[in-house]
Amino acid sequence: MKAKDSIHELIKALTKSEKRYFKLLSSLHTIGDENNYIIIFDYIDKQTVYDEEQLFKHFKGEAFLNKFSITKKRLYDHILNALDSFHAGSSVDAQLFKMLHSADILYNKSLYDQCRTILRSAEKLAEKNNRFNLLLEISKKQKRLHENKGYAEISSDEIAEIYQRDNYLHDQSLIYSKLWNIKSQLFHLLSHKGVSRSQEDILNFKAIIDNLAKSVDQDHFYFDTHYLFHHIYSAYYFAINDFENCFLHLQTNINFFEKEVVTIENQPNIYFSTLTNAIFVCEKLGNYKEANFLLEKLKLLPSTVNMENNEDLQIKLFSSINSIEMSSLTKRGDFEKALKLIPLIERGLMNYDEKISAPRKAFLEFKIAVVYLAMGEYSNSLKWVNSILNDKQLDQKEDLVAFTQLLDLLIHIEMKNTQFLPYALKNTQRFLKSRNRVFAFEKVFLHNISKIIKSNDIFEVESIWETIFNELIRIEDNSMEAVALEYFDFQAWAESKFKRKSFRNIVFEKFNNQLTINYSR
Repeated sequence: MKAKDSIHELIKALTKSEKRYFKLLSSLHTIGDENNYIIIFDYIDKQTVYDEEQLFKHFKGEAFLNKFSITKKRLYDHILNALDSFHAGSSVDAQLFKMLHSADILYNKSLYDQCRTILRSAEKLAEKNNRFNLLLEISKKQKRLHENKGYAEISSDEIAEIYQRDNYLHDQSLIYSKLWNIKSQLFHLLSHKGVSRSQEDILNFKAIIDNLAKSVDQDHFYFDTHYLFHHIYSAYYFAINDFENCFLHLQTNINFFEKEVVTIENQPNIYFSTLTNAIFVCEKLGNYKEANFLLEKLKLLPSTVNMENNEDLQIKLFSSINSIEMSSLTKRGDFEKALKLIPLIERGLMNYDEKISAPRKAFLEFKIAVVYLAMGEYSNSLKWVNSILNDKQLDQKEDLVAFTQLLDLLIHIEMKNTQFLPYALKNTQRFLKSRNRVFAFEKVFLHNISKIIKSNDIFEVESIWETIFNELIRIEDNSMEAVALEYFDFQAWAESKFKRKSFRNIVFEKFNNQLTINYSR
């Protein structure tokens, strides 16, 4: 987004309530019959795309155009001030910052007792919500009050107690920083490598988790560090394909949140992401009853948390609920129902546009491509595959990009793009080799796909698909290699080809057979 678009982007992000409050606040500064802030605000708000040249034509002759960059900056700051005032009590942090500012004002006016009272209130609120960095700032302001009264009125024991408490607060902040660093190392590796597909991957993940065990003492944890600790372990077990232990840590975090309901209100994004991850893992474990139970909790989140002014949470909720439902429906073979979700997802992608992260967007696009492929709508499927492959914001090391390349080959085979296929195959082979991603699954798939591309004999092609199917069955027993089948059921696709059956029916039968096996246990 260009700098000149910032004001337009901010205005368009405001809710109706926020716009109303801005105008009410601006009207208090009206001189004469007009207020330039409101006039410019309304004009920019009506523009679908920011056009400064058109704005200058519309307001030709107005004095505020002479130094419009300054006017625009002041309007931007005024909107932020209005938002700050509007949301002053909307979060614990906002309340604490306001209290700290009020304490400074009272101190500067020599109202020391009032300053001391408001700092005590801020201290209680910060302690209740584990805001250790802000507790250090509160302590700093309280020290200023002690100094102002003179050291004759403070005992040596009180000085020692203040020092001891500050050390405790520093320790808590340090523990959180260590955990955050370990978590970031783990997720950086996970985002670049994906889940483990080799012993080397497992050792790399284990090295990070061993560092966690050596770095922290659980006896001194508070809510945020407890959450981070179990979040790290859940991600680690996910990365090494141990989904049962992964779920145990996710469930521990869900229980933490639900014991302290106020934390859900204060940190809805974290609670929401924990639920999302738990649903995904339940599906992988075949625990569909628990997955549905957690999904209902997720859908109820908007009724328990005020989301009107939290577009970030709205975007994540949109992408996660639809990703979960699309994954669940495609895994069950209910592609017709998944097809009906696509217009809703398309509207959301259009509304949120660049605000939705590239990986979230790509995952939804991949699922849409899978649905269209299953329904035989190959041109539509290819359109969404191309959207992923042409997205320069995506990290090309992502698992999803690699499997999209493979899906691309299947689509071109179905569309009988015989002239393009050899080029597409070489391009895919080069892509995977350059990213060191040629594992057993990819070798089986690409080796046999190259045979299919060269063959003109329908019976030989069916035999090759059967070979792919049989080799993928052996791979399926290897949890590290079976990752590929989580993105798209290549095995079911191969089966549909040599048995001349519908891919949808095979996926449906496979899912119901698995349900029967799980139930019989």
